[in-house]
Amino acid sequence: MHISIHPSAVVDNGALIGPGTRVWHFTHICAGARVGAQVSVGQNVFIAAKAVVGDRCKIQNNVSIYDGVTLEDDVFCGPSVVFTNVYNPRAHIERKHEYRPTRVMRGATLGANCTIVCGVTIGRGAFVAAGAVINRDVPDHALMAGVPARQLGWISDYGERLPLPVSGHGQARCPHTGTVYLLENNLLTRQDASHDGLHRSQDPAEAHS
Repeated sequence: MHISIHPSAVVDNGALIGPGTRVWHFTHICAGARVGAQVSVGQNVFIAAKAVVGDRCKIQNNVSIYDGVTLEDDVFCGPSVVFTNVYNPRAHIERKHEYRPTRVMRGATLGANCTIVCGVTIGRGAFVAAGAVINRDVPDHALMAGVPARQLGWISDYGERLPLPVSGHGQARCPHTGTVYLLENNLLTRQDASHDGLHRSQDPAEAHS
């Protein structure tokens, strides 16, 4: 699979980009940045030298991924998602040595215009609603909304809300994938650890389209 880079994009020598990745208009990927395979990088995106983007991520228009930000595989960033890397910036004070790392774990979704304050981990399969402000760690599969964000419930890998309380105990099955989710001690796990619903079997031709 070849890499597609629009002529208006700037990809510095030393940037590592995986096969099948598409880079759209007016994007800048710095030397040292690592971008995985089959990633869609939208218009007017900036990816810094020490940023890491996993495989099959979708980064929509107007997103800046700064040093210290890591997106694991299958992360979705909606339009104009905001990342930061300094907690208390001042224009006249150099704080590059104070960067706080941010990690977005596999399969998480960040809705349009949400803000991710640096130094947090967003759990696997979590869903951050449009316009939310995340200023603390987010559990796996948590559904977050508001300013500052609070947890409203739980969401499946398929991307639909599960009929479970925010806290306590319970069990729910995804009607699309059959995956069973178990809520215990305010943590949600998949009972069927062999299947996460993210990738169904595909015809080889479809996988490369």
